Amino acid sequence: MSTKKIALITGPTSGIGKVTALELAKRGFNLILLARNPKKADKLQLEIGVKAETAFIECDLSSLASVQRAVEQIRSDYSHIDVLINNAGLMMDHEEITLDGIEMTFAVNHVGHFLLTTGLIDLLKAGTDARIVHVSSGAHQFAKFRIDQLVKPDKFKPWTTYGNSKLANILFSNELSARLQPLGITSNALHPGFVATSFGSGFSSFGSVVMWLVRPFAKSPQEGAQTSIYLASSPEVFGVTGKYFENMQPIKPAKETHSKFLATELWKLSEDLVKDYIPAKA
Repeated sequence: MSTKKIALITGPTSGIGKVTALELAKRGFNLILLARNPKKADKLQLEIGVKAETAFIECDLSSLASVQRAVEQIRSDYSHIDVLINNAGLMMDHEEITLDGIEMTFAVNHVGHFLLTTGLIDLLKAGTDARIVHVSSGAHQFAKFRIDQLVKPDKFKPWTTYGNSKLANILFSNELSARLQPLGITSNALHPGFVATSFGSGFSSFGSVVMWLVRPFAKSPQEGAQTSIYLASSPEVFGVTGKYFENMQPIKPAKETHSKFLATELWKLSEDLVKDYIPAKA
């Protein structure tokens, strides 16, 4: 049986998620690839080759039922996980509501990851130097964070909605840090920088043109992935928890990220949204 550490990555088939997966494979991790597209996952597995053992688990983070099935499969197939990288994310320039009745950006960027993460705590507890890494964004500073406007905002504004979901990432990371520190599990969030990826795939044609125009000013996926890789694997951050990083350095996020009230209320809302999808114990 392999003694390599196991890292689970959401959204690993493109952009910084793909770079992160490839680099962690080189650094001795086996990988669980959580993605929607089997063909892209198969291509990534072929690219990784014999560098690491890889497993693909199909999961649509906008569907709580899909996340529930993924968690149950992971808990059935694995006794532990050492690193969980909540990397998948999207930005929409139009409002879309999931089948669960949740605004799409918030559903994918936070709620799906909340169900996934809380469903895997027991496996992380059994891991070695267990770490949770949340790919947030400096766009959290655009947030106008009201708990009653996250699930179905009265007025959809792309940057505010995206900013709210990225602020939620940091609040969730900080709350996990406080709750899991006694278990030896760390939780940190990061800003990868503005990266040239397929991140704007939820945009209309006009939004896609805007994203194309600003791409020359963006970081490459290789550059954008460095902080994710660092937080997942570096001994320098052993035991470090509850921080927000950029360029592999801790920095200060917006003051709202330190609100215990907002973190607690977000946790309560998230628990309520996923309560019918708590995976059964194996």
